[in-house]
Amino acid sequence: MFPSGLTRDSRMVWDYCLHTIKKNVSPQSFKTWFEPIKPVHLDNDVLTIQVPNKFFFEWLEEHYVQLLKKSIRQELGERGRLLYHIPEQGTQESAKNGNSKMDGKPSSEKDNAPVPGVFDAEMIKNPFIIPGIKRIKVDPQLNVNYVFDNFIEGDCNRLARNAGLAIAKKPGGTAFNPLVIFGDVGLGKTHLAQAIGNEVVSKMESKAVLYVSSEKFTNQIIQAIKNNSVNDFVNFYQMIDVLIIDDIQFLSGKQKTQEIFFHIFNQLHQNGKQIILTSDRAPKDLEGMEDRLISRFKWGLSADLQAPDLETRMAILESKMEDEGVDIPSDVLEFICYNIKNNIRELEGVMVSLLAQSTLIRRDVDMDLAKEVIRNFVTTINKEITVEFIQQLVAEHFKVPVDKLHHETRKRNIVIARQLSMYLAKKLTNKSLKSIGEQFGGRDHSTVIYSCKAVQDMMDTDMIFKDTVEEVEKKLKMSLNT
Repeated sequence: MFPSGLTRDSRMVWDYCLHTIKKNVSPQSFKTWFEPIKPVHLDNDVLTIQVPNKFFFEWLEEHYVQLLKKSIRQELGERGRLLYHIPEQGTQESAKNGNSKMDGKPSSEKDNAPVPGVFDAEMIKNPFIIPGIKRIKVDPQLNVNYVFDNFIEGDCNRLARNAGLAIAKKPGGTAFNPLVIFGDVGLGKTHLAQAIGNEVVSKMESKAVLYVSSEKFTNQIIQAIKNNSVNDFVNFYQMIDVLIIDDIQFLSGKQKTQEIFFHIFNQLHQNGKQIILTSDRAPKDLEGMEDRLISRFKWGLSADLQAPDLETRMAILESKMEDEGVDIPSDVLEFICYNIKNNIRELEGVMVSLLAQSTLIRRDVDMDLAKEVIRNFVTTINKEITVEFIQQLVAEHFKVPVDKLHHETRKRNIVIARQLSMYLAKKLTNKSLKSIGEQFGGRDHSTVIYSCKAVQDMMDTDMIFKDTVEEVEKKLKMSLNT
């Protein structure tokens, strides 16, 4: 309750109202829906507040009218009322009490005389539907083959995929808004973004979903400017419930496009609508992008897609071949996935080539065919196994940084990885013991001898470790035979 003895003004009354409101809503809701409100006038028991736009007003009326009623009457008494001022509409439009729902009084009553710039809840409908134009069904422009079922999960994409699933269940209702999916070419950004859209379309028919590339979005804006129809363009996009824009980095340097997108972004976000963006780099690394946009990209979740590990690559290829009804031997599968490391799109290209060979000229998918196909995709063919290559492969298998093999450490997994690398270097290369030791941080030949003996002893007593050594050695020999 407002303290007695103090002179009331709109700011102080609203601050006390906010104190009550803050206790009854989540921090995110408070930040989104109440912090932007500004008190502008207090006239006896009537407080006028300024809200950013008409949708903001509608949202407050629909979701928080009882809370507002409670807080206002707690500060101003039972006769306390709240009016809304919407500056965009100017002073030409006016209506009666801006909160007739809260008051529970007919708008024709005398004490509800018209107030300039204040709008009646019953007069304001959907602000994004142009009079005379009905809400149309939007073609989502999605590839129906991009779904969660064929987006294989691995350590490389688990965060992004799980966030996408959460969004698909409750678009606009999670903390992941916007969702920015970033990563190198060919790692599945478009697939994941469209999988979210397809899931929403299949489960929520009333939701308007739209996928658009940044290039197409830019071209649409150019045409809208030419046709003097920018407002119609913005109105259309503000009707979308789930907006997916691919390759947002291509908006770099396009100032007018960024300006229009900024306003669309704001309205959708305030609207509780879901925004999904893809990029080839993290928001902080986007150049030529306005700071205010980058700031908004960071509001939600930025999830990176990394190059898939060997197991994930094998799962991806196996799944795709099964979908096509093609049986692929495990050794062929492993050989392909070992040689195609960083790009899922290339992995799919290998699959297409294998399918073509298998179905069109009826060849079995065997190691010989796999080697022929791989040669079209791998530009550098390993003719000789090097110590550096052994270190890289062993480090990848044990999931440790390569440079750790050169340093002193007592961590068991790194020690074993170093010893195994020395063992394989001695067995598979023609390097001297001294030369091998020098490539492991300047160690001497006696360390190499000790490491080789330690690996052999472990193989003799630990069958699981022996299988690991044989598996790594097989991968090395595969690379040699490419």
